[in-house]
Amino acid sequence: MTDLTGATAIVTGASSGIGEATARMLAREGAAVVLAARRAERLEALQQEITDDGGDALVVPTDVTERSQVQELVDAAVEAFGPVDVLINNAGIMPLSLMENLHEDEWEQMVDVNVKGVLYGIGAVLPSMLERGQGHIVNVSSVAGRRVFPGSAVYSGTKFFVRALSEGMRNELGPAHNIRVTSIEPGAVATELTNTITDEDILQQISSGNQGWKLMESGDIAAAIRYALTAPPHVDVEELMVMPTEQRE
Repeated sequence: MTDLTGATAIVTGASSGIGEATARMLAREGAAVVLAARRAERLEALQQEITDDGGDALVVPTDVTERSQVQELVDAAVEAFGPVDVLINNAGIMPLSLMENLHEDEWEQMVDVNVKGVLYGIGAVLPSMLERGQGHIVNVSSVAGRRVFPGSAVYSGTKFFVRALSEGMRNELGPAHNIRVTSIEPGAVATELTNTITDEDILQQISSGNQGWKLMESGDIAAAIRYALTAPPHVDVEELMVMPTEQRE
């Protein structure tokens, strides 16, 4: 859709970072935004900000690893604002670790959030989109979905999955059902994502590896998402890799 006015949009992981910036962008563009994450207080503060600016927003605290909660999220969105036009599958975690350090619980958490959470969102919105013959699903992958570096093996695996899933979805859903699918692949962004890292070796690398170049802001990725969402109806922006100018890999 070239105009987001009146659209119903769900944003997962909306309590901070890219999700929060994207929710603000969607509200500014005239969409009714459904804010989903586990941190209800942050969502409520964002909702207040949006409504104070004249926008429409609904808070639905959601754990994307629970399929029933994701379905309840979509049901609440439909009840409040009508059929879902846009899903921003943004919720994700990045507890990087070296394989030899065996952070197995964190591996499992990444699969639950970054893989299953994305699938649950798609499964919940797709029936209505298929019935109406329209909709746009944006899956937030990563440059790590194309490039693997020490400590990213499992995280990259989940983001490779999201990129492959997005490509397969677009091939199936675009030509046959007029449903657009976009994979957004950010490089280094100044967000809270690194806060989930517990591996001491990785934390040491991060603390000693500051190259002095400027990270992207969450709003930079929200702008990329806006570009994809507002492209003409006959255009599907299948992939966008967005990198800091100075980032090498």
